[in-house]
Amino acid sequence: MAARRADCGWKRHISDQLKLRDRVQRHTFEQIVQQYNRLLEKSDLQTVLTERYQTEKYDVPRGHEASSMDSSRSDSLHQEMSQMRIRHQEELTELHKKRGELAQTVIELNNQIQQKDREIQSNEARMLEYQQQIAGLEGDCRDLRNNLQELEMANQTLKDEYDALQITFSALEEKLRKTSEDNQELVSRWMAEKALEANRLNAENEKDTRRRQAKLQKDLADAAKEPLPIEQDDDIEVLAEDGGKGAGETSPNRPISRTLSRKTSQQPQGGLLDSISNIFGRRSANSLGTSPETTETPSGGCAEVRVPTTALHVFEAHDGEVNTVRFSPGSRLLATGGMDRRVKLWEVISGRCEAKGALTGSNAGITSIDFDSAGSYLLAASNDFASRIWTMDDYRLRHTLTGHSGKVLSARFLLDNARIVSGSYDRTLKLWDLRSKVCMKTVFAGSSCNDIVCTEQCVMSGHFDKKVRFWDIRAESIVREMELQGRVTSLDLNHDRSELLTCSRDDVLKIIDLRSNAIRQTFSAQGFKCGADWTRVTFSPDGSYVAGGSADGALYVWNVLTGKLDRTLDRNHSSAINSVSWSPSGTYVASVEKGSRAILWSDM
Repeated sequence: MAARRADCGWKRHISDQLKLRDRVQRHTFEQIVQQYNRLLEKSDLQTVLTERYQTEKYDVPRGHEASSMDSSRSDSLHQEMSQMRIRHQEELTELHKKRGELAQTVIELNNQIQQKDREIQSNEARMLEYQQQIAGLEGDCRDLRNNLQELEMANQTLKDEYDALQITFSALEEKLRKTSEDNQELVSRWMAEKALEANRLNAENEKDTRRRQAKLQKDLADAAKEPLPIEQDDDIEVLAEDGGKGAGETSPNRPISRTLSRKTSQQPQGGLLDSISNIFGRRSANSLGTSPETTETPSGGCAEVRVPTTALHVFEAHDGEVNTVRFSPGSRLLATGGMDRRVKLWEVISGRCEAKGALTGSNAGITSIDFDSAGSYLLAASNDFASRIWTMDDYRLRHTLTGHSGKVLSARFLLDNARIVSGSYDRTLKLWDLRSKVCMKTVFAGSSCNDIVCTEQCVMSGHFDKKVRFWDIRAESIVREMELQGRVTSLDLNHDRSELLTCSRDDVLKIIDLRSNAIRQTFSAQGFKCGADWTRVTFSPDGSYVAGGSADGALYVWNVLTGKLDRTLDRNHSSAINSVSWSPSGTYVASVEKGSRAILWSDM
């Protein structure tokens, strides 16, 4: 219907345009048509008269003879006819002229009509094209209206969903705020409970210790009351008393007497108790029962420290990353720990490391290694939240100390070899008694502990929060703390335990004087960069050099006296160095990397 209506519309439009043109142009051509009709009539009359005059022309000579009367009349008529002929000839010429003009006008008008017809056809084609475009645009418009309606509906739906989500978000945000407040409260309560539990455990441990000491004192008193015959061949070790230190104290450097003097038998009861206490105290210094065959003699003071210049032995130490390395007190053994859950032992012979054995039992990667002062026991910390102790004579696992809730990153023997201290990712330090195999004390440090070193009554710990904390073992409290510029990765003490070496993630090594609590020396170098949070550095045995490994695999050695870089060894490691250890004899330096490689260095 719409197409038929469109066809009728344009036809009617053309008809109206033609009628309008007829009305406008008719008056112009009407006069020309009338004159043309008159000319045609005159032309017809001229034709008739010409025929008549021709007839009369032939009839006049005949009639001249008949009548002379008619002569004059014929002459006048002839003249009149001549004049009429001339006039008609002129009129005919004018008519022909006008006829030519009119014919030219008709031709021009025909041309104009043809041109108009062509324009009309072109306009009709364009109108048809425009009508098709209009129809297409109307269809597009309908589609756009439909799309607009759909979009409006979708927009309304999205708006409703957005309002609902906004309401839900507000509710969840309020719930999150309340949950955060509850979480903070729970964390505070948990920390308080942990502190109370730690205090309770410490109190119970102290109570148990006092009870055992009281029982021991009672047993000793009962034993002292009974007469005990002493023969000269009895093999009882009694420490000679040092008069300068008073009764009950012993000197570790005094020789042991094989016989009891008569003065000893005549001592009062208190002196005898002190002597027996000294005997037990002497035995507790190595309470794990050291075997004399496997005990290494500590090298003591280093006569000569050799600054490494050459890689004597490059070897594959573990199946995977090697985290830590440590020389035994006698410098005869080298222990390495890796992510393959093993502690491997290497015997250093003539500048080479020969495999001697492996210590197994850990369920995760080894993070730290330490020997006791006699070299009879090895302590290793692990990522499985535990520390383990092996005996060096038979490589057997003796103790597994569990209790941390995070990775144990460092563990050290105390100087009495009967206790160890461990630091963990769970932000606590624990003091363990190896005789009772229990945790004596737990201290909440507030930050992940990366490394530990010990003196007689002080534990120094390096933490993730850039602080070095100094703990009094007896008071289990922080004596002081010192903040560095980066996360603390390593701690080490010099031979007389008067200076502390630190390494931090700001790529700087520092020596802290423990007597003045001041930073004595700072070491850095272009290119030196800590590769991990557990990068270990070391003092030389005489404290005159420090060595550390960099993330680019280079070994850096600094002179403590001058504070300047002494040398850089950068040709053997293929990845970041994790740990460096200087042998107590001062002859060798060992380094391990994130790859599987270990290197033994010296100046040979």
